[in-house]
Amino acid sequence: MSDAPVRVAVIIGSTREGRAGEAVARWLVSRARRRDDLEVDVVDLADFDLPARYLCAVTPDVAAFTGRVDAADAFVVVTPEYNHSFPASLKQAIDYAYDEWQAKPIGFVAYGHGSGGLYVIEHLRTVCTELHMVVVRGRVNLDLLDGDIEADGPARDAEAMLDQLRWWGLALRDARAARPYVS
Repeated sequence: MSDAPVRVAVIIGSTREGRAGEAVARWLVSRARRRDDLEVDVVDLADFDLPARYLCAVTPDVAAFTGRVDAADAFVVVTPEYNHSFPASLKQAIDYAYDEWQAKPIGFVAYGHGSGGLYVIEHLRTVCTELHMVVVRGRVNLDLLDGDIEADGPARDAEAMLDQLRWWGLALRDARAARPYVS
């Protein structure tokens, strides 16, 4: 068993110009980096040129993205809610990896107007479960019209989610080391 920091990939799921995702991710990353039990890697989908169609050969950007996913012990997806679901850029990125996601925990920071991202999280739970990921109960929902990201509620929610990611990240890292995951 290893108590080395859990490697958490914070994935910014929107590639839209003018997105709020970068600011929301910075807020979460600043909280996560205060802890010595987590090692954070920001994976911004806007930094990767993922092909719109699946090619026979793996491109360098696809290899770089899936390599970052493979290296992580846990994930946090920072995503907007678009029409009660998640952006196409995030679905495309999720689908480029498969084995790299398996037997790893994931949490969500969702933002939007009105629902605060509740619907996007429900859609992502289904997709991530199909990929054999462990979805943690803790989550952060942000209504960008209503709230202050620095308020006590989002901060408490973020800490609870990070605590759960650490617990599951350690447990599943040890389990993967002890025996290969069977999908």
